[in-house]
Amino acid sequence: MSLKIKPPQNVYLSQILPSEPILLMGAGPVPIPHQVAQANGVVINHLGQTMNEVLDRVKLMAGYAFQTNSKHIYGISGPSSAGMEMAVTSVAWPGRKVLVLNLGTFSHRFAQLAQGVGAEVVEIVNDQKPFTVEQVKEQLEKEKFDVLTIVQGETSCGVKNIHLPEVARLAKDYGVLVIADTVCTLSTMPFKMDDWGLDIVITGGQKGLSSIPGVSLIAFSDDAWKVATERETRCPHWCLDVRRADKFWKDHQYHYTAPVPGILAIHEALRLICEETLEKRFLRHELSSKALQAGLKGMGLELFIDEAYRLNSVVSINMPANIKISEVINYMIHTFHVEISGAFGLDIFRIGQMGEQCRSQNLFKVLHAAGMSFRHFGVDLNVAQGMAELEKHLVAVDLNID
Repeated sequence: MSLKIKPPQNVYLSQILPSEPILLMGAGPVPIPHQVAQANGVVINHLGQTMNEVLDRVKLMAGYAFQTNSKHIYGISGPSSAGMEMAVTSVAWPGRKVLVLNLGTFSHRFAQLAQGVGAEVVEIVNDQKPFTVEQVKEQLEKEKFDVLTIVQGETSCGVKNIHLPEVARLAKDYGVLVIADTVCTLSTMPFKMDDWGLDIVITGGQKGLSSIPGVSLIAFSDDAWKVATERETRCPHWCLDVRRADKFWKDHQYHYTAPVPGILAIHEALRLICEETLEKRFLRHELSSKALQAGLKGMGLELFIDEAYRLNSVVSINMPANIKISEVINYMIHTFHVEISGAFGLDIFRIGQMGEQCRSQNLFKVLHAAGMSFRHFGVDLNVAQGMAELEKHLVAVDLNID
């Protein structure tokens, strides 16, 4: 038999990948520990006793990370946006009204998702500042809402919603379900699902958890679970129907073929978090980010967000004048094998401080690479002073906690 389309030229993956690994210091994904990498190379049957034990451990450890006693915790075969979609799909449909607190690209995505399932959406936008209780109360007084969405940290601009607990409690007083996005914040800073009265919380594996992209986690309160399971309208999704997911994650029955290596990877990532403990992990992230920020300012760069509500897990920095961040990023990659992130329409660049990024050797490498790269493009920076400030803030601090 003769085939018209012939096989392409054989190219090995090793010919595509860089000869030296790139240190990922952008807004995600982040470097992963070797235990996570090893787990990601294993395939077992997605059904059966071994996987059942893994699933039960993932739920138990995720409960610790979320700080919840919820019995409704699930993994999702997809990116963080799939987690957002499951959250919205579960409690929003035609006739339901959603209040979206928009700080940027990712918090706005909730509006797009809610509109996609036919819900009515009201969106209030803040200009790189956290939402206040007064702002939200004013909106809740005007209209009746079923759902409110909020991010703990807006990855796109580096703002932390510092009033998240108060906003969530206020919404509950009005009978509103609260969906919270912790994609870039979970395990990097304090978060308490139960104590703060949150109803649905989602996160991704590829940031604070230091796991692989493509597997996410979601947790439901009893109130949210009741709404999701007693709905009379049809769920528009099959894979993202949480009632079907419950059969796999709780009853160990078939839903679809699970991403086995990804689940094993997130198991190891959560295990390492539990081993380190959240308290130590929060401190490591805070000290690491503050030291990096001091180094950036020491060399002459300006941070984009006010310190009072600056997101430590993704640090945003003002772009020096007349510089293209894409050129700087490419130069950093090819010269120093370090990668940082641009932004979504804002004149900033971003450096991640999540999980394995928060190690002293990575701080020195990214700060030096960034400083020297901007100098290459004509920016007058005192790289030595920045490195000295970084070192000064790291004195007597062990960021390499096992």
